[in-house]
Amino acid sequence: MNPEFSHAAPAPAPVRESVWSVVTDALRGVRHDYTTGSLNRAIVLLAIPMVLEMVMESLFAVADVFWVSHLGPDAVATVGLTESMLTLVYTAAMGLSIGVAAVVARRIGEKRPEAASAAAVQGIALGLVVAALVAVLGISLAPRLLAIMGASPAVTAIGTTYTRTMLGGSATVLLLFLINAIFRGSGDAAIAMRVLWFANFINIVLGPCLIFGVGPFPRLGVTGAAIATTIGRGMGVVYQLYRLRRGDARVTVRRPDLVLRPAIMKHLVELSGSGTFQVFVGTASYVGIVRIISSFGSAALAGYTIAIRLVIFCLLPSWGLANAAATLVGQSLGARDPDRAERAVWIAGRYNMVVLGFVGVVFIALAGPIVGLFTQDAAAAPIGAQALRTMSFGFVFYALGMVLSMAFNGAGDTWTPTWINVACFWLWEIPLAYVLARVVLHAPLGAFLAIMIGYSTFAVVAVALFRRGRWKARAV
Repeated sequence: MNPEFSHAAPAPAPVRESVWSVVTDALRGVRHDYTTGSLNRAIVLLAIPMVLEMVMESLFAVADVFWVSHLGPDAVATVGLTESMLTLVYTAAMGLSIGVAAVVARRIGEKRPEAASAAAVQGIALGLVVAALVAVLGISLAPRLLAIMGASPAVTAIGTTYTRTMLGGSATVLLLFLINAIFRGSGDAAIAMRVLWFANFINIVLGPCLIFGVGPFPRLGVTGAAIATTIGRGMGVVYQLYRLRRGDARVTVRRPDLVLRPAIMKHLVELSGSGTFQVFVGTASYVGIVRIISSFGSAALAGYTIAIRLVIFCLLPSWGLANAAATLVGQSLGARDPDRAERAVWIAGRYNMVVLGFVGVVFIALAGPIVGLFTQDAAAAPIGAQALRTMSFGFVFYALGMVLSMAFNGAGDTWTPTWINVACFWLWEIPLAYVLARVVLHAPLGAFLAIMIGYSTFAVVAVALFRRGRWKARAV
């Protein structure tokens, strides 16, 4: 034997990617098989575009309020009241998205992209049905709905057209949520991110033009904000449909897919029905907490509002990591690798706890100065700081609970987080808030403590149920 070949060549050293390389790959949306390989890399590839997508979604409301605030309090009240009604649309959209994303992720993991496409079409069809119902009711009942919400005659007069436009165009909201959930479930998170970039760019540019009548555009006031938002979201939906048809995404819709499949639709309704109820329970519990805090006066409510908005904004990165975990769970179960699914959840959970834990430390240490950036009111500012500091003590628990909740949803087990929501928020958090705030402490601090305890309890219960592993056997 030739001595030159008498020994095997040494194995090449593994190539270690730089952090910047992984980040750029995430933003570019490089092809990646999420059922194999490094889970750390997979989580980063999914989480970065998902976080940026959610930041873009929040910009819709921020941009509208910023420009409309220049029109006076009645215009701002119109936006606020209509947004409260749109909460029901968002609830339906998120509920439908939970079911559709779970099915799409499972089919992609099974290496059945054609079945994922069929599920995507049925989900879109369901979204259109819900949007049609909302549009009919919204267009015909806009003035009455505003009055029911407590709008003054002045607000009703200037806001009816705004409300009709927003509710009438609710299809853009539903489809934007739904189709982006399809992209996320399939692993094309970067496409979902770009959709929101594109839609926001149109809204931000068009909004002031239609509100104030810049250049050749008519001055439409608050109605202009609704038209700009609807057009921006509508163009985002057009881009989504284009990407579904173009053929380079993981889910591609072709002409044979454009048929109604009652069996698939029924399955999606079952998953999405519980998902919608899950979102509704969480949203409605917020109303209960607000009602308790409002009994202590407008200063308490204002302080809490500032604090909770800061908390919600800082939870955006956590939702990105939670959604990444949901996608990995669905695809790993589809690939018949439940152990990988479980590892993905714990890794994402640890990342989330580190991120939110750091934010929590900052909020605890600097609650006063941070709230002071938003209000100088002598009564509201200290309450806001107290609320922010108190809720921040539970951030590590919130982080883990969010990931576990989305992991159940990604597995198609939508009822488990729903019942945890009911138990921890309606049967525990709200009664506890009432007792602590109204009976024990006689101060809004009781409600803030209940929020922290309620969400922490959610995480503990979710860990116990997740470890039982029944979600691994959930058929989707």
